[in-house]
Amino acid sequence: MDTSNRQTILVVDDTPENIDILSGVLREDYKVKAALNGERALKIVDADSKPDIILLDIMMSEMDGYEVCRQLKANPATHKIPVIFITAKSEDEDEQKGFELGAVDYITKPISPSIVKARVATQLALYDQSRTLEKKVQERTQQLTNTRLEIIRRLGRAAEFKDNQTGLHVIRMSHYTRLIAEALSYDEEWVDLIFNAAPMHDIGKIGVPDHILLKPGKLDDDEWNIMRRHPKIGADIIGDDDSPLLQMAREIAFAHHEKWDGSGYPRRLKGEEIPITARIVAIADVFDALTTVRPYKKAWAIEDAVKLIDEEAGKHFDPHLVTLFHSVLPEILDIREQYAEQVEESEQAQA
Repeated sequence: MDTSNRQTILVVDDTPENIDILSGVLREDYKVKAALNGERALKIVDADSKPDIILLDIMMSEMDGYEVCRQLKANPATHKIPVIFITAKSEDEDEQKGFELGAVDYITKPISPSIVKARVATQLALYDQSRTLEKKVQERTQQLTNTRLEIIRRLGRAAEFKDNQTGLHVIRMSHYTRLIAEALSYDEEWVDLIFNAAPMHDIGKIGVPDHILLKPGKLDDDEWNIMRRHPKIGADIIGDDDSPLLQMAREIAFAHHEKWDGSGYPRRLKGEEIPITARIVAIADVFDALTTVRPYKKAWAIEDAVKLIDEEAGKHFDPHLVTLFHSVLPEILDIREQYAEQVEESEQAQA
């Protein structure tokens, strides 16, 4: 008989005869594992292949069933596994304590095989339903998250279309940002946040008139004053939301034109007053802006752009992040090639 798809039951009891009895009752329908003490049970449950349900004796030496259950429920990796106490302790307060610790059922000894089978089947069915529902909720939540992220990316690209017809700048600089952030050895969740928040860095450009944003020549003082408003405009567009992603996006939009030496805008923040997110984005943004065609300039050579980044370490840029930028530069150049501007390629072919 094929048993590969059978659900697994872990029986925990310090009396081998009791394990034999329960195994005999359940072996026909389930895979049965056994542990003669609580410590061994916890090791089995902590393994990769976790049981679907645990039948747990209470009165065991060294570690009793209550403590085993408490530890199971305190561990995020095992707290959802249903536990049924099977014990000779039959007082109401014993049963109450078992349920308070998180058990789903309580069966007293001597057992009735039919009752054990029925209650195990019921709890396994409920556990299966719970896991199925949880999976559906996770899938739906992921769909909503993906939709939100796509909206954010497209808003970022919409702003970039005002002075970059392909909108590929926000894609490239977001990947550059991720690479630098990973080099900081921050946790994966934070890296994902900055990767998804970075495309919103220039959303404030929506509020800058086209005759300024697209001007091929140098901006005059009045035009620069208007241009310098876009970080604040961007922060206002994103707003003050509870979402960690939007909070980070607002932080970046507001501060990515600040400079390490305090000469940036709009608030003239200095050094570590500038959020680390904005300091990372500043390098990614400037490097990509330098190495691509803009209405007011030609693309710089890679060597010249890297040289400027180095020269601005400690002035425009956080010097430590410049060092990390160099450590991931080969990957950055791979991303640049992958998302190259077709406009630039056609212009170079004609040159």
